[in-house]
Amino acid sequence: MFKNKKSFYQKLGLFLAILGPGIITGSVDNDAGGITTYAVAGAVYGYNLLWTLIPSFVVLVVIQEMNARMGIVTGKGLADLIRENAGVKITFFIFIGLLIADIGNTTTEFAGVAGSMEVFGVSKYISVPIVGFLVWFLVVKGTYKFAERIFLIFSVSLLMYVVSALMGKPNWGEIGHAVIHPQFEMNTKSMAMIIGIVGTTIAPWMQFYMQSSVIEKGLKMKNYAYSLIDIVVGCVATVVVAFFIIVACASTLHVNGIQINEAKDAALALKPLAGAFASQVFAFGLFIASIFSATILPLATAFYVCEAFGFEAGIDKKWDEAKEFYVLYTGILVLSAVIILVPNAPLISISLWSQVLNGLLLPMVLVCMILLVNNKKIMGKYVNNRFNNLIGWSAVVILVVLSLLLIITPMFGGS
Repeated sequence: MFKNKKSFYQKLGLFLAILGPGIITGSVDNDAGGITTYAVAGAVYGYNLLWTLIPSFVVLVVIQEMNARMGIVTGKGLADLIRENAGVKITFFIFIGLLIADIGNTTTEFAGVAGSMEVFGVSKYISVPIVGFLVWFLVVKGTYKFAERIFLIFSVSLLMYVVSALMGKPNWGEIGHAVIHPQFEMNTKSMAMIIGIVGTTIAPWMQFYMQSSVIEKGLKMKNYAYSLIDIVVGCVATVVVAFFIIVACASTLHVNGIQINEAKDAALALKPLAGAFASQVFAFGLFIASIFSATILPLATAFYVCEAFGFEAGIDKKWDEAKEFYVLYTGILVLSAVIILVPNAPLISISLWSQVLNGLLLPMVLVCMILLVNNKKIMGKYVNNRFNNLIGWSAVVILVVLSLLLIITPMFGGS
């Protein structure tokens, strides 16, 4: 009896030690852009698009499992493996595109910081520089272990959207019916929204960050089962947060016919409908998500660019040991924050074009990843089995189609 109890606590301790990469990578998916997408979906379509979170969850688990397995087996980052197997020229063009897209994505996160703090009456000229400096200090002066603990706290903080949703007094009967028997008009706008919801599940940079964080943590195949639990927990948390953001806006904004353009609008609109506290909780959730992603996005970018071109990278390394890594990280942060502070900066255009770039680059990254994880010279006996490949390639095909539709739809009058 005592032996079993000791074994349980040993396993729990091991899991808690391994906990991190899956939860953090999944949680960052609920960034300012993701929150805006879910909020608009709830405000416009009510509960009717909640069903899209089910395929989103499946795709997220499948891709992240393969990603983590490849990192554990090879001990190399995805960027390293792409360069070694695809060549420098192809790697150069892929990563230049990813770098430009991620600068746009990071700018969007700082827009989320600015917008959320404006709900509390704080000017962007105060909030953005302060947050930018704190984010930089955390990464440049901290260690991976300390930063990971902060990231996990941020991940848990996103669950405050549950509180915001419950204060809107949702109709659980309608929610259940919408999940089981979804009803909506199949037109250009609704299709674009579905593509937006499913498409925000996986971004190109996530694959590189996940693999790099697994390596940074030093995980081995003996830890695989615990790593898989970490991934599933992270994916569940991601979908739960998305679910309650949609519910919060559907049960308040949709039923009152209120339309919004961004997450900040949702926070402001909630005040007269669900109370000041619900509005503040929603805005604070946006603030936390934006800080979280403004930290991880440029970090992931610096990781994979340095890996791709053979430079040292890692939070645990000192500035002199990984100068290129820290200079690139600092440069992305500063540039993104400065863009937000420019009066009348075209933030909507920046967000749109970064999304288009993500859509173009995502299929390339995923195809590279699937080919690598099936290469026996790289993976040995840990290559995908038939079931893995069926699910993996199906996910890639679906994401390719969605990415193409996301780009093509606006050309035919979608909005």
